[in-house]
Amino acid sequence: MDGDDFTPEGGKLPELKLDARQAQGFISFFKRLPKDPRAIRLFDRRDYYTAHGENATFIARTYYHTMSALRQLGSSSDGISSASVSKAMFETIARNILLERTDRTLELYEGSGSSWRLTKSGTPGNIGSFEDILFANNDMRDSPVIVALFPVFRESQLYVGLSFLDMTNRKLGLAEFPEDSRFTNVESALVALGCKECLLPADCEKSIDLSPLQDAISNCNVLLTEKKKADFKSRDLAQDLGRIIRGSVEPVRDLLSQFDYALGALGALLSYAELLADDTNYGTYTIEKYSLNRYMRLDSAAVRALNIAEGKTDVNKNFSLFGLMNRTCTVGMGKRLLNRWLKQPLLDVNEINNRLDVVQAIVEDPELCQGLRQQLKMILDIDRLTHSLRKKSANLQPVVKLYQSCSRVPYVKTVLQQYNGQFSTLIRTKFIDPLEEWMTENRFGKFASLVETAIDLVQVDNGEYRISPLYSSDLAVLKDELSVVEDHINNLHMDTASDLDLSIDKHLKLEKGPFGHVFRISKKEEQKIRKKLTSNYIIIETRKDGVKFTSPKLKKLGDQYQALLSEYTCCQKKVADNVVKVSGTFSEVFENFAAILSELDVLQSFADLAVSCPVPYVRPDITTSDEGDIILQGSRHPCLEAQDGVNFIPNDCTLVRGKSWFQIITGPNMGGKSTFIRQVGVNVLMAQVGSFVPCDQASVSVRDCIFARVGAGDCQLRGVSTFMQEMLETASIIKGATDKSLIIIDELGRGTSTYDGFGQC
Repeated sequence: MDGDDFTPEGGKLPELKLDARQAQGFISFFKRLPKDPRAIRLFDRRDYYTAHGENATFIARTYYHTMSALRQLGSSSDGISSASVSKAMFETIARNILLERTDRTLELYEGSGSSWRLTKSGTPGNIGSFEDILFANNDMRDSPVIVALFPVFRESQLYVGLSFLDMTNRKLGLAEFPEDSRFTNVESALVALGCKECLLPADCEKSIDLSPLQDAISNCNVLLTEKKKADFKSRDLAQDLGRIIRGSVEPVRDLLSQFDYALGALGALLSYAELLADDTNYGTYTIEKYSLNRYMRLDSAAVRALNIAEGKTDVNKNFSLFGLMNRTCTVGMGKRLLNRWLKQPLLDVNEINNRLDVVQAIVEDPELCQGLRQQLKMILDIDRLTHSLRKKSANLQPVVKLYQSCSRVPYVKTVLQQYNGQFSTLIRTKFIDPLEEWMTENRFGKFASLVETAIDLVQVDNGEYRISPLYSSDLAVLKDELSVVEDHINNLHMDTASDLDLSIDKHLKLEKGPFGHVFRISKKEEQKIRKKLTSNYIIIETRKDGVKFTSPKLKKLGDQYQALLSEYTCCQKKVADNVVKVSGTFSEVFENFAAILSELDVLQSFADLAVSCPVPYVRPDITTSDEGDIILQGSRHPCLEAQDGVNFIPNDCTLVRGKSWFQIITGPNMGGKSTFIRQVGVNVLMAQVGSFVPCDQASVSVRDCIFARVGAGDCQLRGVSTFMQEMLETASIIKGATDKSLIIIDELGRGTSTYDGFGQC
């Protein structure tokens, strides 16, 4: 391999070395693989990975940014191109494909020669196989959700059966609703659920035009996976769900009886995710009826227009609403809840005001805010740790980390109890009482007792997760035997030092390594060994850093030690597996606890933002959708005013029923029209999420949805001009909107240049 072949991270590209027979065997296997243009297939070569064919070209172009990373495997006539991938680059590729892109899937093969097998496969909606790689050094910002859709025509009306699966939170959901020709309800559901992958029957009814649905899925940046219609079946569904759903099967049967079309979608999800094939899923899932009217509806255009989600090209975090509002302290779970809340603004005035009350309490009490942030920073991702406990490969690490996180509960409760302001009753009902119940029922006490008794917490500070010898009589016996052998080895160490006239540790060191227990001295002292080279001492290795040697007695004691240590490790593993299994029974308790802390984390994040921004935010007055107006005095765009060097000029927005409910904004280019239009939508969304808003004074009448049409381009492949595209989008808004909706349209019916377009509203 040339000296110029280096990876972007600075290391040299690993080289694939196969003899002619091995290469031909692999090429034969590779060419027999089924064609899948979406699949990126990587082959584990132990120290590195390889990709071949079109996958190799894709990786060279996308990740190495040079075609010089390609090599030819086999002869020029029937060979294939290949690219080597280091372990660090493999992690980068896996994260990009499964967490950022929505057009690829990932497969990992293990084997040799012509015998390889698929060991891991992942999609943006099903990342379970690669979780250890994806989140080993990174937080989990999203809970990937898979949605299955089953569209049908009944009595001249289009209906959609929807089912979703959240594998991280172990949740299933069902919904059925009438749909229009643009599939606006589906798009809103995909946004609200945070969908990453969508299953769709490949052979739907011919009367259904699926192109608008495919456009909606694409607009939401969701991977479309087509399955055979036969996969969308509901046979034995209640029986299958009875195995994975918590509690009795009767409530499940009652829920299923309320649906017709969604059952097939749910059946497709269970089959696709292979939930029944993994017994760790049994009795761990919940199922619910999902309602489109539970939250404010947002389409993909609104998400983009309001800059809700972070963008790949964002120069700083304040470019997006999520980046600006993310002041969460917990590791991961606060961020995920914030991400979900921003796509699920509330409609219930009481719920909104409850959130605002908590935010106001924290804003008005700096000690409460500071105390919560200090304690929440010490809490890890309880959801992820609980998820890890359910895996068959689980070890003691998540058990200990759960214990460390949950031990902060008394401190969090103490901080909350010190608050005595006007919202103390709400704080007690919403947070203190559930935490006290969690503690007084001895739920945490039982788990803490298990951990403190079973695990050697002293060794945790050294990064080691071991079972305490006192927890098991068998371990205690083996530990005593190990201690006896260690004492004999230490005594032999002293006797050898005396025999060689060397000081212990300073000149004669006792070490453990590949050769077992050995002595080491410097090269200056080597002559003392040479003089006594009899059967007493045996030189093993001579290096610059010293001479390693042993003796028959040390070798015998070392062998005894290794045998006992192996037996101790085996026994400890059995005990550790049992401790992990018992800890897993507390999963439901941990999930409830995580939900409380996540909500508290997001609300304190809102409070921290409200007081730390350039101009403090204010609490909005919330009214029902049937009354009140939208009045924003001295309003600002939160993301724009947070940019460096920006001196934002506040402005007013007054939308009054019957007077100024519809407004047309005109003015010169770069006059701030688009900013003003967007900031109205952002302020309304923030208010219904439960956050303070960047205004001097604000009153918001709850909106059931935000529709946005901001900019458009033509679609030459379908023969749709820019103007026609604008008209189609506007027609879709008119069909989907109600008298309780907020509609944002920027540049409708514009011309072809910056000076002859005139219709901006």
